[in-house]
Amino acid sequence: MTAPAAPIEAPPVARAARLDALTIKDFRNIAHAELTFPPEGIALVGENGQGKTNCVESIAYLRLLRSLRGARDRDLIRFGATAFNLTAQLGDLDAREVSVGVDRAGRKKVMLDGAEPEKLTDALDALPSVSFSPRDVDLIAGAPAERRRYLDITLALTSPSYLRALRRYRAALLRRNAALRDSFKKGSSKQGVGAVAAWEPALAEQGAVLVRERRVWAETHATSFAALCATIGEAAPATLRYAGSTAEAADPRTELLAQLEKQREHDLRRGLTQAGPHRDDLVLELDAHDLRQVGSAGQQRTAAIVLRMLEGATHREATGVIPMLLLDDPFAELDRRRTGHILELLEQQGVGQCVLCVPREDEIPARFTRLERWSVRAGRFAR
Repeated sequence: MTAPAAPIEAPPVARAARLDALTIKDFRNIAHAELTFPPEGIALVGENGQGKTNCVESIAYLRLLRSLRGARDRDLIRFGATAFNLTAQLGDLDAREVSVGVDRAGRKKVMLDGAEPEKLTDALDALPSVSFSPRDVDLIAGAPAERRRYLDITLALTSPSYLRALRRYRAALLRRNAALRDSFKKGSSKQGVGAVAAWEPALAEQGAVLVRERRVWAETHATSFAALCATIGEAAPATLRYAGSTAEAADPRTELLAQLEKQREHDLRRGLTQAGPHRDDLVLELDAHDLRQVGSAGQQRTAAIVLRMLEGATHREATGVIPMLLLDDPFAELDRRRTGHILELLEQQGVGQCVLCVPREDEIPARFTRLERWSVRAGRFAR
């Protein structure tokens, strides 16, 4: 049976992010590698634990300036080394060269075309990419924090207003929580309560921006989420919606301000801010049931892959750039029929440069056999 037409289409004009060369020094198990990438990308073949995922992580680091696996920067440094360094030559992007270095003390230095940016956030998304891996199942099966992180990354890299609001919201949240703990230690004095309340207008103002943009994103992509799941092979209807205490409020700022005031006494006892978008969730359902509870491993993997597709589509729509595809054994636990539909959808949406990681050559899908094949063993690469 032929899969239905893709519900997301590539924009008529889009340029593809391209990684021309990458120098890796002391990153994870990679002591030193100087890699030159073909325009279409590579298929990286190697047994588990040899360095495939570490290579992908080093490329993805140039997007987020942090580990896509959530590791601390210092934990990315090769055992026995004092720092790691990544230097990439880029094509058809705003910057032609990006380099990052991190030492054991956690000091990070980023350079774009030989100059240090005024703010670290100016270097975010220097090399746009979207990563697909078996770990993505945590987007579905994991705690709400996983899905909030997904929303924050997707929107912060495509919306300057969201990135500004996110930074300011987190700063205000940190200070309110510190004031809550301080007030608790001092016995909830009037002065302490006032210090807590002082941060609430900023939380409400910036939190409202986060709520509105998350809500718009979810409403905009709900239809595509359902259609993509159906195209890949889900018979039951799939749904996506943003949920939270102010998610449906006509005026999130006023509602959040009221909630913060109402819960202030409770927060003082707990020492944490309980209301706000840092507590919200992206709810994913299959046939009106929570995918975390009822989804099989294959269904959860399908939904996670769809979220990654939407992440890539969001980037294309906002920037006109097709991100690199970083595919780290992406089709684990999926049958060939679903894998085939996913590959068709990726091609229809527009596939730029790709890094595909597989344990064995016979696991390279037919559509990617054109990619130049490299092997990796103990952090060393060979063509």
